[in-house]
Amino acid sequence: MHETDYSSPTPHLRSRPKKPMDTVVKLGLGVLVGCFTLIWGGMYLTRPDRSIPPFSVGAQEETAVAIHVPDETSDEEIEKLIERFRKVGHEGRAFEPMKIHPTTPNNPGDHYRRLTIYIFSDNAWTEPVTLHKYLTGEDRGGFQRSLRGLYRLTESEEEGRIGPLPDGPETQAMQADVRQLFKGPLSRPLAPVVEPTTAP
Repeated sequence: MHETDYSSPTPHLRSRPKKPMDTVVKLGLGVLVGCFTLIWGGMYLTRPDRSIPPFSVGAQEETAVAIHVPDETSDEEIEKLIERFRKVGHEGRAFEPMKIHPTTPNNPGDHYRRLTIYIFSDNAWTEPVTLHKYLTGEDRGGFQRSLRGLYRLTESEEEGRIGPLPDGPETQAMQADVRQLFKGPLSRPLAPVVEPTTAP
């Protein structure tokens, strides 16, 4: 007796050709990917520098700049910040990326010929009126005693220090809070400014 095979042959399924992606969909995906790339790139380029403490410029008057650092900033972190200012001063004096406006804008080729940066952890000392009072001699004691650090740069010299500035000669008690990081002539002083001569 013959067995009947009831299994039917599997019909051959034709593979349908893939429909091409619509142009509008391609454009939308391209815009989406482009936006994410731009956002990521912007965040990467504007990321904060973690090697120095965060700071903000509170006031600037001519060659003097008062900046603020957070209260919890240690002396070691302020030293790193001063060393960064020193590095910038040695490598072309381009302080614009550090949010400091030109201090000697009328000097051709060097807009930061002279610069003094005062560092405070109390925001009140970085107000424009406070800096102006200090520079005009109205209030020198409180300003100098509240300093956390200082960086000074001239045509031929530089200075960096931690702690307050003394009103007079430094006493032994003051020296405990003060640390001179560096002070002296620059290794390569700037060339003297040549005033333009007018033809007779």
